[in-house]
Amino acid sequence: MSRLFVDDRYRGEHGIGRYAREVLARLRPEAQPLALDGSPYSPVDAFRSLPKLDATDLVYSPGYGALARAPRQIVTIHDLIQLRSPWPGRAKFIAYYAGPVRHVVRKAGVVLTVSETSARDIRAWVRDDAVRVVNAGNGCSAAFHPDGPPAVAGDPYLMYVGNTRHHKNLGVVLRALATVPDARLRAVVPEPEIATARERAEVAGVAERVDWLSGVDDDQLAELYRGASATVMPSTDEGFGLPALESIACGVPVIHWRGCESVAEIVGDRGWALDDAHDAHAWGEAMASALSSRRPVTPPTGRYNWDRTAAIISDELERALTPSGR
Repeated sequence: MSRLFVDDRYRGEHGIGRYAREVLARLRPEAQPLALDGSPYSPVDAFRSLPKLDATDLVYSPGYGALARAPRQIVTIHDLIQLRSPWPGRAKFIAYYAGPVRHVVRKAGVVLTVSETSARDIRAWVRDDAVRVVNAGNGCSAAFHPDGPPAVAGDPYLMYVGNTRHHKNLGVVLRALATVPDARLRAVVPEPEIATARERAEVAGVAERVDWLSGVDDDQLAELYRGASATVMPSTDEGFGLPALESIACGVPVIHWRGCESVAEIVGDRGWALDDAHDAHAWGEAMASALSSRRPVTPPTGRYNWDRTAAIISDELERALTPSGR
């Protein structure tokens, strides 16, 4: 009888950590944790030894970390941003995705993802018509709704949730903040990146007007969204765009670059879509507009649901666990 194992090492404040937490708790097939140590994001992790698995066993990973020695593995690839990251760092990701990741995907015959934007990219990357690319979507946690309390603030503020990686484009927000003298920013970033982010704010001359936060739970994050005049999401590349969804779910508009397709798809007309990802003056004008004329937006309904996402994933896992699906 085939058994299902899950790689449950995807934890943390980031989007994949949240995805793993919500999905693994809702999986329909009974699953056992692989109980691995180390990081699933390390390329050398792909070739590690595994607990004794039978030839018909299946491993599910809610992230892209390949396990080449698994008899079969279904992964969720959220995006292919790493393949478009700056050189020379991109080189290791090109080798990793072309090697162990593509190997496990083709062997399984199916790969999961979170948006049509990512699904299109993955089809072009995998170059194998026999591989089904399944968009299981993404969900929005129950904490994010417009009816709860807002964060207490003495002055109006804008919200940023993300990190300091290149594609997050945090720099344009800091430069834009410098053009709006009365604007304040509350930014939720991973704790190890706060020092780097603070240095960037100092260079932009806005260090005194940015509050750097980390380690907030969903309820606290929802309060921060609800207290903001708008959320700024200047990403140039995203597989999904969870902060944008969480913000509009709390009734708060989003300022974003219209060229980032996955974010634009989520936001629609619930905010400001800018034509240039790097024009600090244009971003500053949008931020000033948001601060001066706060306007709630209507949250989306039905489409972004963790139960729906987990059900689609469960269907694929159950199909792979049956004799006809192997």
